[in-house]
Amino acid sequence: MPEPGPLEIEIRRRIAAAGPMPVAQYMTLCLSDPAHGYYTTRDPLGVSGDFITAPEVSQMFGELIGLWMAAVWTQMGSPENVRIVELGPGRGTMMKDAMRAVKVMPKFREALVLHLVEINTALRAQQEAALEPQSLPVFWHASLNEVPAGPAIIVANEFFDALPVNQAVKSARGWHERQVGLDAAGHLAFTAAAEPMPHFERLLPPAQRSAPEGAIVEWRDGAAAFDLGRRLKRDGGAALVIDYGHADSAAGDTLQAVGQHAYADPLSGPGTIDLTAHVDFAALTRAVEAMGVQGYGPITQAQLLRRLGIDSRAATLKSKASSAQIAEIDAALARLTGEGRTGMGTLFKAAAYTHPSLGTPPAFAT
Repeated sequence: MPEPGPLEIEIRRRIAAAGPMPVAQYMTLCLSDPAHGYYTTRDPLGVSGDFITAPEVSQMFGELIGLWMAAVWTQMGSPENVRIVELGPGRGTMMKDAMRAVKVMPKFREALVLHLVEINTALRAQQEAALEPQSLPVFWHASLNEVPAGPAIIVANEFFDALPVNQAVKSARGWHERQVGLDAAGHLAFTAAAEPMPHFERLLPPAQRSAPEGAIVEWRDGAAAFDLGRRLKRDGGAALVIDYGHADSAAGDTLQAVGQHAYADPLSGPGTIDLTAHVDFAALTRAVEAMGVQGYGPITQAQLLRRLGIDSRAATLKSKASSAQIAEIDAALARLTGEGRTGMGTLFKAAAYTHPSLGTPPAFAT
């Protein structure tokens, strides 16, 4: 077994001193610790990283998101000053492709200011380099709450899945908080609180209440969703959330770790691997709508992209491409819209949230 890294040593120390920690606290330390957290210390994207996101698969993804934003801006009445906000913008690839696509709408480009919510300084530098050729005003923030007031169009691709998730496991006595503790050898191990959480079952949707013993349920604290809904209700605009997850609240352990494009043990190498959990879109929508805005979807990523015209865009690109490039375009299209383990089309979902005055956003009409 490899020697523990500095973050694992610190986590073991905390557990030894104070007892097992909730899964959400463990996930927060692994991802956001200022000195050793996964998202604060490295570039996780691309072939040389741990995973590839949709914008890295093909320029078509970002281009279509850009056109969605432009259509929403028109729907908003074409305000002269609109904040374009991206939560967790990675290398800036999606926004770069989006802004290139909306050059066909110069009035929209003149009206927008980019606001990127990013905690990783290395990625901020890459975002700056990616967007510099666009000659647009760009500002960086640590949270959505730091973005100046005003009408906003907010996009979040693979952002909510990385927010810390709480877990509880069911026993004959009730639901117990799932925790990370130490086994007899001093290694990190999952455990559960000795006493059940009072009244917890009353808070669960019916489908989760009837789960069998041993079942696990997950929930997030909702702060990011509340902030999103509060912002849209106060200042107007719309948000598009794309992430992998499920449309309805259901029991199941979806906490997973990925390193070097392969699944890993979530308790191995804290701070060196990516930790995520599926997004419960039903719970996300309940939280956002509680702030007084309207939710739409979720629909599958394949539905979103096809309704926005990805097949036509692919055909246009192929009409000017070499045979090798055509094969790459076809492969990217299959990856973005396909089913199964290699496809993102059905595993990933999209939901939109709007100020009540806006109406149905593009691609979400039933």
